[in-house]
Amino acid sequence: MVGNYINWLDKPQRIIQTNLQIRDTHLINPRKLASQMKEMGATALVFNVGGIYAWYPSKIDGHKVNEYLPQDSDLLKEVIEACHEQDIRFIARVDFSKTDDVVYLRKPHWFVRQPTGLPEIIGAERPGNWSLLMSTCLNSGYRNEDVAIPVLEEVLSNYDVDGIFFNAPHYVPCYCEVCKDKYRNRYGVEIPLDRNLFAVDWSSSCIRDNMDKMYKFIKRKSPEVPMILYYNLYKDNLYARMETTDILCTEPQDILSEGHHRIPEFWKPALSIKLGRSIPDNPPPLGIVHSSPGMEWRHTGLPPAEYRFWLAQITSHGGSIWHSLTGIPDTITDKRIIETVAEFNRNVSKVEMYMDKAQTLAQVGLMWTADAAAEGWADGLINCQIPFDVLLQEQATSERLTRYKALILPEGMNVTDDFTAVLRKFVEEGGHLISEGEISDQLELRKLLGIVGGSSVSEYLTAAYLRFEGANNPLQIGMEDTELIPHRGKVHYTRPTNAKSSVLATLVPPFSPLESVGAPPERASLPVSHTDIPLCIHHVSGLGGSVYLTFSLSALINEYKLGEHYELVSNIINIALGEDKMVEVTKYHGLQMSMFEKSGQWLVHLVNGVGRRPLATNIPLHNIEIKIALRGRKIADVRPLISGESIAYDVKGNHLVLRLPKLDIWECLLIEFQ
Repeated sequence: MVGNYINWLDKPQRIIQTNLQIRDTHLINPRKLASQMKEMGATALVFNVGGIYAWYPSKIDGHKVNEYLPQDSDLLKEVIEACHEQDIRFIARVDFSKTDDVVYLRKPHWFVRQPTGLPEIIGAERPGNWSLLMSTCLNSGYRNEDVAIPVLEEVLSNYDVDGIFFNAPHYVPCYCEVCKDKYRNRYGVEIPLDRNLFAVDWSSSCIRDNMDKMYKFIKRKSPEVPMILYYNLYKDNLYARMETTDILCTEPQDILSEGHHRIPEFWKPALSIKLGRSIPDNPPPLGIVHSSPGMEWRHTGLPPAEYRFWLAQITSHGGSIWHSLTGIPDTITDKRIIETVAEFNRNVSKVEMYMDKAQTLAQVGLMWTADAAAEGWADGLINCQIPFDVLLQEQATSERLTRYKALILPEGMNVTDDFTAVLRKFVEEGGHLISEGEISDQLELRKLLGIVGGSSVSEYLTAAYLRFEGANNPLQIGMEDTELIPHRGKVHYTRPTNAKSSVLATLVPPFSPLESVGAPPERASLPVSHTDIPLCIHHVSGLGGSVYLTFSLSALINEYKLGEHYELVSNIINIALGEDKMVEVTKYHGLQMSMFEKSGQWLVHLVNGVGRRPLATNIPLHNIEIKIALRGRKIADVRPLISGESIAYDVKGNHLVLRLPKLDIWECLLIEFQ
């Protein structure tokens, strides 16, 4: 081990992974590689060790050894020693998801079977003189007691590794006899031929069983060596994952090769890290960013502007960066990658000591339902520069919610009786609920939202509008010159319960079916210009209240991304936060902002993603004004940690007001108090 800090991954890291190509093995010079990693700012190296290929002279039967390894030396041992000389940690990457077809011929019972009984072949049509790769069964001996555990035993006994990372630990649908027996014993029925009919927990339980064995073995053998395991923004139970690992990593790939119309959403790294941070007292999650615009283009790099924007989200939202590269620096032909990684790591090194153990300063909690509704709210909050945390339902306890002033329930969220009781306490103590569209029929929840029990649902409405009601309407701020904004979708017809519920917006129903909205314009008059059908109800309850939207604002944001809908998000949050609102930032679509606190210091991250993605260039933003409520504190200093330039600021009343002259990609402002 380097030093004696056992839980070293509890500290912020700058990790570089070299996805090694076996035919380039002879090009790996251990000391040169370690020096290059040091120059690129790495604190840890992820290096291939075992699984698909052994990168050392393995003696395990069925563990395919890289045939290009030098015969007169132990390359793996030399790389580890060279890294440790440079004070760089070494993480062993293992991948038991597939192996060589020669192993299949000798041990066919280790491999995935399709319903037809045939094995699953990876890259059967790959050009070049390659053996075939075959998918191994997650429940078989290869990925458990016959190969995986003996390999871990061999590696931990002979090599001074600082961590173990399991790549591709996922379940592949399999119909081998082991899987058939396991499914029958667990569920009492035969495994369905249609994988869509598998029990909902079948895949996750298989992964859990497998990783549990790996984790328990590592902890018995070398308890000081941390294990690293993936989590997914949509699929995984974080708590189940944490029971079988020491630290979580996530992989928000920017897969541009899927085409412009399917480009990953801009918020993918930010949300992935926010979810990983949602488990209290856990090390910061590791955010893996691939350098390529897709695995089919893995030998070139992302456009540098897009790459820098994607990377900046990992650290600015509280994660540790993990760069995933194809090859080593000597084999990477797109030198922009090396330059971008090195530059970014230099910037990370300027902020990481301040971010170590820092806690978020978010007044808004977003219940994460892993669906389009939650995505739409996240999009709106980020583009309105509103700091927020994401929460799973089991995390939204009364104690946890005391730190928030607003809690968003995306459409369709399942709200239990127990959770309703938590929400009632949250509102009574001064919190605001924000909900939309379809909600539970629970009377207690409807009381909290200030609406009568029961409601009917409209057809899907087009050519409709939202009308702002009343003078000095807080929902209309920034849109005072228009009384109508676009609306589409279903409306849940309901009405407020009492005088404590005020209707801020109503429905203007469709003036025409779609086929005649423009022909002729002489007939475009609104047949009904006013209704008393609520679209937004603000309800006061206890010390807090609620804002209920009878339509799906998240769906409008996802589909149309109109400025008016983002203004609605901003104004709804302002209603919920009231005079307690902590921060305001100049609004730019594409600008991200997050806030953290550590030892009484505040950290404000700004990330510039303005422009049409994928970003071909970084468009600088100028004169960004930030207004922060001081809450009785007195300012000692404000300084940008990345640029290092001085910044002008002023104190007006109980607010700090500062203006950032220019933001290229990423800046972190340190605010120190007397």
